[in-house]
Amino acid sequence: MSTPVVELRDVSFSYESGPVLSDINLTIGSQDYVVLLGANGAGKSTLVKVALGLLEPGAGRALLFGRPARDARARERVGYVPQRAAISGRVPATVLEVVLAQRAGRRLVGPFLRSEREMSMRALQRVGLEDLAGRRIGDLSGGQQQRALIARALVSEPGLLVLDEPTAGVDRESQVHFAGVLRELHTQGVAVVIVAHDLGAVGNDLTRVLALHQGHIDEVPPAEAREQVGLFVEDHPH
Repeated sequence: MSTPVVELRDVSFSYESGPVLSDINLTIGSQDYVVLLGANGAGKSTLVKVALGLLEPGAGRALLFGRPARDARARERVGYVPQRAAISGRVPATVLEVVLAQRAGRRLVGPFLRSEREMSMRALQRVGLEDLAGRRIGDLSGGQQQRALIARALVSEPGLLVLDEPTAGVDRESQVHFAGVLRELHTQGVAVVIVAHDLGAVGNDLTRVLALHQGHIDEVPPAEAREQVGLFVEDHPH
């Protein structure tokens, strides 16, 4: 039976410029594979940050694994990949070092423990990058960098993986490979939440589609979303 990993109870949030989220109630379970759709500026990233305890809601409660979202013990069980920026070729770290730094408390230099290296290599194997562990992160393609960042999020073996616009600027072939990685992770028991403008290559794998519009969330049947995704992203009526 699916147990709650994310719970938003009557959550609202505002910036100085005005309200972004209004009285949102949402539960995401341990067996869910969710895509959160919405236009630019709809508040998708804000919703994720509130759910993960990175922003304090103006009203309501955000829970992770049954604990307050800002509780460090709850957040340890989350792998989070924020909106991606291209990694410069001047960054000297290797792919393995980028993943190791997450496992080792964000240390940028060694020595690393053998157990940390083993867990980091397992994370790279899960995304198909073990053969590139010694390459400089900045030398990888956009799709490969994205998979490396997913490995970094997976190294602590989270129960929830959250990715914000993970395929922006990534070619179609890399998106298909990326979808396969997420499909396997979900079958292994990881709850997945993706923030996106469209369903892309994951459209046939997800279990739920959420559409954020004018501060409110509507749940859309996946089959309907696959047929009318533009409606939900561009001009979805609440």
